[in-house]
Amino acid sequence: MANVITDETIDYVGILAKLELSGEEKEQAKKDMGRMLDYIDKLGELDTDGVEPMSHVFPVQNVFREDVITNGDGSADALKNAPGEKDNMFMAPRTFEA
Repeated sequence: MANVITDETIDYVGILAKLELSGEEKEQAKKDMGRMLDYIDKLGELDTDGVEPMSHVFPVQNVFREDVITNGDGSADALKNAPGEKDNMFMAPRTFEA
């Protein structure tokens, strides 16, 4: 389908990629990009009727597990080290005046 890549496109892609290309490199990049776009056009010609869309090549199953509490929250043990405790919370002396 002969995709034509312009010099402006190559310059723009060079700016985005933060590349400084020589004239020879720009010509090679134009050819390479044109071939890539031709290949994408070729893929577009494939008959995909009846092919189910997928996000992965291999079947992916849910790998999450159920949340199960096995050791409790440990708050009682933590409060043992507190300088003070009120309503199941730490109490500490003020460090500044309001």
